[in-house]
Amino acid sequence: MKELETSIQETPISRRKSEHLRIVAEMDVEHKKSTLLECVQLMHNALPELDFDHIDLSTRFFRKEISSPVMITSMTGGAEFADKMNHGLAEVADQLNIPFSVGSQRVMLRHPEVTSHFAVRSHIPDGILLGNIGGIQLTEYSVDQIAGLMEAIDADGMCVHLNAAQEMIQHDGQVTFRGVLDGIARLLDRLEGNVLVKETGAGMSPDTLERLSSIGVPYIDVSGAGGTSWSKVETYRAEEESLAKKGKLFSDWGIPTAFSLVAARKMMSPSTGLIASGGIRNGLDVAKSIAIGADVAGFARPVLLEFLKNGVEGGVNWISQINRELKTAMLLTGSSSIAGLKSCPKVFTGELREWMQPFGWLSGE
Repeated sequence: MKELETSIQETPISRRKSEHLRIVAEMDVEHKKSTLLECVQLMHNALPELDFDHIDLSTRFFRKEISSPVMITSMTGGAEFADKMNHGLAEVADQLNIPFSVGSQRVMLRHPEVTSHFAVRSHIPDGILLGNIGGIQLTEYSVDQIAGLMEAIDADGMCVHLNAAQEMIQHDGQVTFRGVLDGIARLLDRLEGNVLVKETGAGMSPDTLERLSSIGVPYIDVSGAGGTSWSKVETYRAEEESLAKKGKLFSDWGIPTAFSLVAARKMMSPSTGLIASGGIRNGLDVAKSIAIGADVAGFARPVLLEFLKNGVEGGVNWISQINRELKTAMLLTGSSSIAGLKSCPKVFTGELREWMQPFGWLSGE
């Protein structure tokens, strides 16, 4: 894809981000591990007594009303195409009135001249716009510097992404992760709680969620295994044989999305906003995710691919189809609203039950 071949900022960070975009767009980077959402069965309602056109997808997120429980989540950033991507996907989000998070703003800390690549508020003037930074950067920069990234693009909040699995495969990746939890706590104070903590495709364990809950994180994106594997992405970039071998070994590392969601709803405060991402591919996946605890479902790579093929219109059409599929699942479960879908009857089967059983999270235990 020619759009991904150039970068106006010839720096190590921007070159790496350009490579990330190219690999994500062109290569097989999917987990072989399942999300386990196939182990969630929603109970069919043969007498729904609903009008499809009157089913309400609206909900609230980051204290704003959104038209459907769908979000365009963070992708990589810093290259020339990331400029077009951030601006274009912000337009998609604006047309659909759904949240959008820009790619990693780390490059802005060293090269503030690329701020315009992320400053997309004019494209999503009233909607939810989130900034994005790596958790490890919270140990390297002051909270004021990190907060400045959010303020520079007039965002509503800041995503903090956790990517230890990716860093362990990346050339010159971080190998020390001490202090990240404390950094998140300090950022929460500085930004008055406007922080979303997200994984990047390896999911979240009950222990991780308990620690995030202990510091009062108000928004969590579990980003579980089953979608894009960033260990696999880095394997394609690896020049050293030892890193390539390690990348292949850990390419399917992680906790499935469905279990991460169940765990998050069990471990976090009931008021915590939960985002399901990691292998969410259709409206039925969205419906199942909401039924087991999510408030919003996030998409990254599928929306990027549609945007690359068909621009803003392609992104809008693809998410509109997701919304139609979600409404179909809601009608077939007798759910007239997102609140109703959250309480619809469901059954856990197969491997997901095996993940849940040690924690006593099965019905009747």
